[in-house]
Amino acid sequence: MSVRFFKPYTSGTRNRCLSDFFEVTKSFPEKSLTFFNHSLKGRNNRGIITSRHRGGGHKRLYRLIDFKRNKIGFIGNIISVEYDPNRNSRIFLVCYSDGEKRYILQINGLTVGDTVLSDFNVPIKLGNALPLGKIPLGTEVHNIEFQPGKGGQVARSAGSFCRVISYRAKFVILQLPSGKLRCFWKSCWATIGQVGNIDFSSLRYAKAGYSRWLGIRPSVRGGAMNPCDHPHGGGEGRTPIGRKRPVTPWGKATLGQKTRRSKKYSDILIICNFTFY
Repeated sequence: MSVRFFKPYTSGTRNRCLSDFFEVTKSFPEKSLTFFNHSLKGRNNRGIITSRHRGGGHKRLYRLIDFKRNKIGFIGNIISVEYDPNRNSRIFLVCYSDGEKRYILQINGLTVGDTVLSDFNVPIKLGNALPLGKIPLGTEVHNIEFQPGKGGQVARSAGSFCRVISYRAKFVILQLPSGKLRCFWKSCWATIGQVGNIDFSSLRYAKAGYSRWLGIRPSVRGGAMNPCDHPHGGGEGRTPIGRKRPVTPWGKATLGQKTRRSKKYSDILIICNFTFY
């Protein structure tokens, strides 16, 4: 990925930095792998807003991504690189040797014409998928499963990857993008390499309209609201927080308060909770 810098012709182009989409080779998605996904706009099944600042934006077609990589033994040829409005990384359209087409996440270092393979014994090569127990130490992996056969759930965003640190009985210890060390079952599958579009974090939209196109609505300080709208609201001018501690609009402690359950099942799998900032 390369970045395009705008000249400050207007206020909306000043300090603007966007992707130039140079690596994208196809403008329209594969029709058989897309379907319309109704936008929830931050609401739950009762119509109550549970995630604020969402709504509007351009219509999207959802691309069906193969997170399981369960096409065992068939060589896949990358035929195009496409833009996906539902994620911050690009996607590959792969055509397998039996004629089936699937979408996978873009792997940094691969391009059109390269091949990928999923099997229990494959070379340690970019784009290949295999169980964690057969991946050597120090290898960078992404799209990692929490439970065997469920599909990748870890390290799927742009530029992310995990590193294989060590083995322990039935587990493999990985260093997550946050720096945390966590155990995964050796039978969980992962893909070799780093997710593409690594410069995504350096983009600057520079105007509110771009966020509205993405379905992100404006956010307002709780202190600027009324007491009926937010626990921080009310008072004269920019008054401080009126309660004993900072809380969310629903009364849940925030700003430093730990909200993770004290007896969560995965606590025994976390080796070190140290994170890098």
